[in-house]
Amino acid sequence: MDIGTAAFWLALSQIIVADLLLAGDNAVVIALAVRSLPAAQQKKAIIFGTVAAVAMRVSLTIVAAQLLTLPYLKLVGAALLVYVAVGLVLPDDDDPEGSLPGATGPTGSMAAAIRTILIADLVMSLDNVIAVAAASRGDTFLLVAGLLISIPLVVYGSTLLLKVVERYPLIVWGGAALLGYVAGDIAVHDPAIEAWATAQAAALDVSIANLGRLVGLLGAALVVGLAWMLLRRRKIAAL
Repeated sequence: MDIGTAAFWLALSQIIVADLLLAGDNAVVIALAVRSLPAAQQKKAIIFGTVAAVAMRVSLTIVAAQLLTLPYLKLVGAALLVYVAVGLVLPDDDDPEGSLPGATGPTGSMAAAIRTILIADLVMSLDNVIAVAAASRGDTFLLVAGLLISIPLVVYGSTLLLKVVERYPLIVWGGAALLGYVAGDIAVHDPAIEAWATAQAAALDVSIANLGRLVGLLGAALVVGLAWMLLRRRKIAAL
């Protein structure tokens, strides 16, 4: 596609908008994942994690149409996202008596933080890559350009949110609940249960989109409930 045409700039704008819609979730995951790192490593982890996630998303977008037809992929992804969300709430193992979830000391691993970012981004990107792939119209340069533009936006958002989380650690619970909500919504749209989910939506007299939101709320409650139970168990075991 010619860079001087209106179609090029329209497509680029559509890709950037699609990336921005995902950037909020990315910022939450990144901020929670790096919060336990030493201050000197946090910025590096944010940049490395964001760049690696964007590179992975480029690869995903190229094969998006084939990936999203695979049964059980979204169900597995949703389970992984719940696991990641619960893990982000819990204090580090060497601080089982952390007074507040998220208020842990600088003992985390940069590799572990980046791995968490990649897993969460992989799951949350499953639906968004379709929009990006459609907007790019098969133009790889356009696809990469749009994703590269999103990098500084995600880095800035993550850095800003990290400061808020450090000041108000209880926000970690809200971030984990958001990931649980995303997991529930993703699970409903898996091809393996599409017919069943459609039937349930019809029985409840709601659209499939609203059913996804309902299951998303249940996912958020599941994450918070599991994290609370595990946190209580750790505190009891530490007595």
